[in-house]
Amino acid sequence: MKSREFGKQAGATIGAIAGAASGLAGALSGAVTGEDVGRYLGNNAPSMPLGVVAGAVVGALSGGIAGCTVGASLGEAVDASILRNRCCLDCGHRFSVSRA
Repeated sequence: MKSREFGKQAGATIGAIAGAASGLAGALSGAVTGEDVGRYLGNNAPSMPLGVVAGAVVGALSGGIAGCTVGASLGEAVDASILRNRCCLDCGHRFSVSRA
């Protein structure tokens, strides 16, 4: 028996893309916050761009990770309840395993 897990894989991919898109908004917000922190730490030119870049990276990564996690969980639920995600290696029959 082989588990195919198409829903989990698709959910993780879609979730990561959606999370990265929402992470873009978080990145822009993080960039503004990073710029403010850079100004507070020192009003010199090198610290502000570093704060902006660090804030943008943290915002994008957090959005992508959160989206991927949620999408994978949703896809796993779809695999378990809707898709026939198991495959017999001998005959190729596809089936679902019911949870009791």
